[in-house]
Amino acid sequence: MIETLSAGPDAAGERLDRYLASKLPALSRARVQALIDEGKIHVDGKAARASLRLRGAEAIRVEIPAPEPIALLPEAIPLSVVFQDKQLLVLDKPAGLVVHPGAGNKGGTLVNALLHHVKDLAGIGGELRPGIVHRLDKDTSGLMVVAKTQAALEALQKAFASREVDKRYLALVAGQPPDSGQFDTLHGRDPKNRLRFSGKVKRGKRAVTRFTVVRRFKEAALVEIELLTGRTHQIRMHFAEGGFPLLGDALYGGRKQSKSPIIARQALHAARLSFVHPKTGKTVAFTAAPPKDFEQAMARLSKR
Repeated sequence: MIETLSAGPDAAGERLDRYLASKLPALSRARVQALIDEGKIHVDGKAARASLRLRGAEAIRVEIPAPEPIALLPEAIPLSVVFQDKQLLVLDKPAGLVVHPGAGNKGGTLVNALLHHVKDLAGIGGELRPGIVHRLDKDTSGLMVVAKTQAALEALQKAFASREVDKRYLALVAGQPPDSGQFDTLHGRDPKNRLRFSGKVKRGKRAVTRFTVVRRFKEAALVEIELLTGRTHQIRMHFAEGGFPLLGDALYGGRKQSKSPIIARQALHAARLSFVHPKTGKTVAFTAAPPKDFEQAMARLSKR
């Protein structure tokens, strides 16, 4: 696919990679830089550099290669199943497991494991995300629900969208937050880092996070979190921008958390999940205790 753009006066002085990322929403800044390195972006007929400062009157040509097809194959990856019936499956996802295939993760994902565990899952909800109702970040552990029928998928997706699902998390955060509180902000892509999200944006969707401190340590706290909305990185974004980054969160916590001696990943665990069963109409609730690394982190904190 070829995209052609004419840089207007508003582009004057802007870096090429930043300008293209803002004009082509389907491309992250990192993806734009990769295309530049591959020689697939030309300005006024010449191969360009990412750092090129535009004058505001250039013709830009972007060649976007077609995505390589991903063949989803069942893989015998162990799963910790909390509950299962003919309509759905609830599992306790370990930290480090990616939910679905994508760039750099063509196998070894939760979806590959599910295709092995649930023989007739393929095709429910889409080829690349069969049965997936919601997701957790790679390094977040805890409860997820997976639909095993199309009807269950649609019912659960509707419940999540209408905020009828009770999702509770446990997190270890730096500092001493108030005993309870609520973050209520906008949510959008961070203009300075496309890998992150920010509540300090001019336009975006509403994001609401409620929390209560469960236990305090000398320089940290264990908090229980209720998600009233379900935006990407919502908890991590809110606590970092509130001054209490999650322990071990390299992306949002900066250099100090990237080298955290307490835990090697963001200290976030989906501990409770409650929703109306799509078949029976009854409310079901599930809990999962924090994994070993989370418990070890609390033990380390208690000794400080």
